[in-house]
Parts: sequence; C-alpha cells; structure tokens
Amino acid sequence: MRTPTTLLLLVGAILFLGAGYVRSDASNHRYKDGDTVPLYANKVGPFHNPSETYRYFDLPFCIPEGVKEKKEALGEVLNGDRLVSAPYKLNFRDEKDSEVYCNKKLTKEEVKQFRKAVEKDYYFQMYYDDLPIWGFIGKVDKDIKSDPSEFKYFLYKHIQFEILYNKDRVIEISARMDPHSLVDLTEDKEVDAEFMYTVKWKETETPFEKRMEKYSMSSSLPHHLEIHWFSIINSCVTVLLLTGFLATILMRVLKNDFMKYAQDEEAADDQEETGWKYIHGDVFRFPTHNSLFAASLGSGTQLFTLTIFIFMLALVGVFYPYNRGALFTALVVIYALTSGIAGYTSASFYCQLEGKSWVRNLLLTGCLFCGPLFLTFCFLNTVAITYTATAALPFGTIVVIVLIWTLVTSPLLVLGGIAGKNSKAEFQAPCRTTKYPREIPPLPWYRSAIPQMAMAGFLPFSAIYIELYYIFASVWGHRIYTIYSILFIVFIILIIVTAFITVALTYFQLAAEDHQWWWRSFLCGGSTGLFIYAYCLYYYYARSDMSGFMQTSFFFGYMACICYGFFLMLGTVGFRAALLFVRHIYRSIKCE
Repeated sequence: MRTPTTLLLLVGAILFLGAGYVRSDASNHRYKDGDTVPLYANKVGPFHNPSETYRYFDLPFCIPEGVKEKKEALGEVLNGDRLVSAPYKLNFRDEKDSEVYCNKKLTKEEVKQFRKAVEKDYYFQMYYDDLPIWGFIGKVDKDIKSDPSEFKYFLYKHIQFEILYNKDRVIEISARMDPHSLVDLTEDKEVDAEFMYTVKWKETETPFEKRMEKYSMSSSLPHHLEIHWFSIINSCVTVLLLTGFLATILMRVLKNDFMKYAQDEEAADDQEETGWKYIHGDVFRFPTHNSLFAASLGSGTQLFTLTIFIFMLALVGVFYPYNRGALFTALVVIYALTSGIAGYTSASFYCQLEGKSWVRNLLLTGCLFCGPLFLTFCFLNTVAITYTATAALPFGTIVVIVLIWTLVTSPLLVLGGIAGKNSKAEFQAPCRTTKYPREIPPLPWYRSAIPQMAMAGFLPFSAIYIELYYIFASVWGHRIYTIYSILFIVFIILIIVTAFITVALTYFQLAAEDHQWWWRSFLCGGSTGLFIYAYCLYYYYARSDMSGFMQTSFFFGYMACICYGFFLMLGTVGFRAALLFVRHIYRSIKCE
C-alpha cells in the first residue's frame, strides 16, 4: 500500500507542478501595436483588513458595457479573487493623455458609499497581463485637525498608468493617482465626477523571464535578509545549546545507568537517578483513549507530509509572487492525495495498540482535523456572506470541495486504513508489560502536564518567532514572502528542537517513575502550536491595524485551525522521537 500511495503523491505533485508552470507560460503573451492586452479589475477593500474584500464594482464606479467575468481556478476562488473586465482600455503601445472614460453624477448615497470607503483606506487591485496593480481610491485631508468631523474626503478621478515593455511583451506596470484631480466627498450632496486615465509606454531592457523579480525583491533586501539570517543563527544557537544539554546530561546519566546495570543489578539503588529502570514493566503499557491517540498520529503524519510537499513545490518556484491561488490549489490537492497516509498510519498503529474498532478509528481520523476546519469554515463563510465579501465561497466551489473530499480524500483514507489493518504489524516493545500498573509516586507541581507543556513549547517557539512576523505580515498583510529556502531551514530547526526537548522531558518523566509518557510526549511536542496562537493575540493587538468583526473572526478562526494543525503535526514528531528514545534505552538493559 505504501508504494501506490507514494506514487499517487508523486504523480499529483508533478501534475500540479506542471500545471503551475503551464499557467505561468500561458501568460507569455506577445503583442503587436494596438493589440488588446487583458486588464481585469479584481477587488477593493480596507487596506488593513486583508480578508475583508469586495468586488470592484460593489463601489459605484462606472460600469462599462459588456462586463465579463474571468473564469477562475479553484485556488483563485479560495483566495477571494473575482476578476472582471476593467473599464480602461490599455492596448499595446497605445498612449493616451487624460482620456475621459466616464462622466457620472454621484448621488448622495453613492457619495456616502465612497466617503465611507475612503475613510477606511480602501485600495483597489487589478491585473494587467497577469501583473498586479495596486492603488488607493481616495485620500483623507486631515490638515492637522484632531476632530474627525472637520476632515475632508476626496476621491481620485484620474489614474496614470506607466507601462514598461520589451519588444513585444509587457514587463512592468505601475499606477499613480493624480493628487490634483479630485472629487470632494465631504458633504452629502450630488457631485459631478469626470473619470479619466493616462497611459504612458516606455521601453526597457528587462527580459520577460525576470519581470516578476520586482515583486520578490522586497523580501530579499539586505536589511530584511540580515534579520532572516539573525533568526536562523538564533535558532541554530538554540539547537546547539539544547543538543549540548542533552549530550552532557542525558548521555552521561544513561551511560552511568548502563554501566551500573551491566556490573550488578543490585547496584542501582538511587531511585531518583535510575528510576526509569524500575518502571520497565509499565513503560510500554498502552495509553488510554488509544483510538484518539492513533487518529492524532495519523492526522499529524498527514499534515507533516503535506508540509514537506508544499516546501518542495515552493523551493522549485511554483509559488512565485502573485501566482493567484497556487498555494490554495496545492493545499487542497495534496491534502486529498495524502489522506491515505493518515488512514494507514492511524489504522496500523491502532491495531498495534490492540484496538478492535478500526472502522470507528478511521472515521475519527477523517474528522479529527477536517471536522473543526469544516465547522470554522461554515461560521466564517456565513459571516462573509453577511458582509457580501469575496471571501464567501460560491455554491459551485463548495460542491467541488465536497466532491474532492467524497471521491478522493475519503476513498484514499479507507484504502489506507484497510492496508494499515492488514499490515498486521506488532508493537515492538523491548520489555514485557506487567499485569497490574505500578502506582505513580507523588510528583511536584512543575512535573505535571501543563508546566511541562509550557517548557516544551517555549524553546521551539523561540527558534521561530522572528520568522513568524514575516509570515504573518505576508498572510495577513500585503508583504511578499519569497525566501522559502530560509523558511525551510527554520522548519527543520523547529522539528529538531521539538524532538530534542520532548526526548529530554520524557527522560525526566521516566526518571521520576511516571510511566504515562505517551500522551505527555504528544502534548509536549504539540504545545508549540499553543504558543503560536498566543503570538496571534500579540500580533493582532500590537503589530497590526486589523479591525471589525469579519476580519477579527477570520484571523482568529483560521489561525486556530492552523495552530491546531501545528499541534497535531509537532505532537506526532514529539511522540515519534520519544518512542525511539524509550525503545533505545530499554533495549540497552536487561529486563526481568
């Protein structure tokens, strides 16, 4: 079963990779003078609320005749893109100077609508030959006045396009709003507006293949790179300190333990130092709620595999800036294809734990991550529908996602589960488990689960928190993040630190004769997800200007799902590392 599943994953990744490059090549248009170059208006919305976006013509702009909606891929719809033909005509190398495209008398209601949008710093986004265009729709003149009632509100009515071309290809476009051509929106009265635009063409030597580098350079500026490398050095120092700690403390203590056991079984009198030896008959006693435990491992393994595949696609350049919806498409496709891994891992481990209800275990595995995600989506999609925002998914898109889950995810999950059940693998325990569990001695408060989780989550979080800011500023802001190689290094460091700290805490737990390490190691490994969610609170209130019910609910709702995914993934890493360690130390001694 593993081989077919792996092949499916590879084929799916390669197909998507090819689709990504085909998509990028599809925009390699060559034009002749006067040819129509596609220009699409995408969306408008408050600048500080990236999730709260609306269709371009939801604002009372002039609507041209024969507006056509562009057919969009699944990822574009999930990204909130709703492209329609724009009112401007930017034909190839066709210059225009203050050309009027619309005269409109704005009613009082339309003036109020525009004024409210200007007050909230609304921006617009368009795409010209797949190149993004950004701009603000107006400005607020505060004139050093503190009373908002005295502010003046203006709408830009003249947009100036500057387009760079190389022979027969469009290389770059920028849009600048004329600060002297304004419509006063301050008073509630009808206003005449004459909307116009200017187009200037300039030749450049930049080759077509490098036209997207402009957008990725912002995250590669020297001062940004210095911060990223400082983050990596900080993380590496954390790893080295932790490794050194483990090497000097754990290995020395374990070596002494092994030498004492080898010389004389009765020499191990020190309960505090060698207490882990005395619970060899309980350490491999299966955990409570074994179905939930196996399902957590299955879901965590699937999410870990998904993350690795996403990094592979990112490192080969699929997620270049403004490749609309590529990341969302990849997440949906790869998650569906990797569900067989979740089914196999969960059912196989559940059977090793002598579980009998493997069908119920599979259902739990399928719902463990998708269930909370689905409930969150239902609530947030309802909020988006109420706001008439583009984040609200159309019914057709929801049907497509349900079909993918029904026809791909669920069958692969079941096939993986059947293969896992039939693998008939036995749990490899170096020591025989006694019939009755040993009583756990009273332990100080700091050895309980919550303080241990706090210690376990802090170190991995400290290794990634600098990079987290750039990730948040990209996902929940307008920064562009393209340094995937550095992010991948940070991810590897996160995995290593999580594994090491979980092993260390597991040893100290066993040394205190506490043999209930199964769930503890999973919770300690996954506790970094809780720290990331705590960082969400800090970022929202201290580092961002997000506001409003919709944006707040989207931010905390979807970040809760992401952090929950991290909890499952890193919990799986922590448990697997602890299991290897526990098997190793008990295999090295003679158990009665």
